[in-house]
Amino acid sequence: MSILTWIEANLSTLWLVSAILLVALLVWLVALHIRLSRLLQRYLTLMRGGDEGQNLEQVLDSYLEQAQATAVQVEQLDKVSRQLENAAKLSLQHLGVVRFDAFPDISGQQSYAVALVDGHGNGVVMSSIAGRQVNRTYAKPLKNWETTYTLTDEEKQAIAQAYRQRL
Repeated sequence: MSILTWIEANLSTLWLVSAILLVALLVWLVALHIRLSRLLQRYLTLMRGGDEGQNLEQVLDSYLEQAQATAVQVEQLDKVSRQLENAAKLSLQHLGVVRFDAFPDISGQQSYAVALVDGHGNGVVMSSIAGRQVNRTYAKPLKNWETTYTLTDEEKQAIAQAYRQRL
């Protein structure tokens, strides 16, 4: 059987299959056209601008300007933060207080030792010795948590308390 005879024998079927394929292709083409129209509409809206009347280029330029301004602000804040951090290291940050009875016949822990130290371990340890008739106050400088002066046990405890706060 030759091809021509087969085509003649199945001509009505071939027409029917071709018609169905044509209808399916037309439906597919209409669906693609609808989809393309929606995409084109969204693209045009994006390029023309939305409610604010700005197009995409203007919106992107605006965001770029905002990002650059934000970067400048972040740099300024970082600079201020570093300045504050350096200033904080020089301020008194650590405190140690020890109250005690300096003499056995005087109670109430009226005597005390106070250590006031900055972030570098520099500062002062002060002691006040309370007696019945006299109060004496002593101050000893601290550098890197140490002093060249002789320290009492209470002063050492006050420095140790202040030192523990840094950890």
